Amino acid sequence: MRVRRVLAGLALTLLPAPALAAPSAPSFTFALLDGSGLFDSRSLIGKKILVVRFQASWCKVCAEEAPGIERTYEKYKSSGVEVVGVQIQDTAADAQRFLKGHGATYPAGLDPRLTIANRFGFKGTPYTVVINRKGEMVARIHGRADEARLARVLDPLVRPPATRKPPARLQ
Repeated sequence: MRVRRVLAGLALTLLPAPALAAPSAPSFTFALLDGSGLFDSRSLIGKKILVVRFQASWCKVCAEEAPGIERTYEKYKSSGVEVVGVQIQDTAADAQRFLKGHGATYPAGLDPRLTIANRFGFKGTPYTVVINRKGEMVARIHGRADEARLARVLDPLVRPPATRKPPARLQ
């Protein structure tokens, strides 16, 4: 009897655990630095994959990676991916100079007091969060997020679901 209990307990520990759902991303809104209006992340849920890049004009790694972030934006925007820059602890002038200096064309706004960043678990620049179409944070990258690393996250998200072929008919 005791052996059965031990075996039953062991069997339960070996069963695969259900996959945990990714945490939901907090919504955020800010004025776009180009003056074209407001950015509201809620308008993208169900429509686009969102890459939120927390960066700063004074961050050396952010400056090094800025061209790659722009290339990622250009590469994936036609696949339903939106990149948005959140300039933390910056003035509008410094943020605009940073974005212009690096040829950034993706939408960007300010978060001078880390209000948005802290809601995402911000620990320092750069910090990149990828949100799927369901509004779930599927990747949080503290530190460097080069193009190859972002591609490993984005490629499976933009790939269309595999289509099933009907079974072959026997004759």
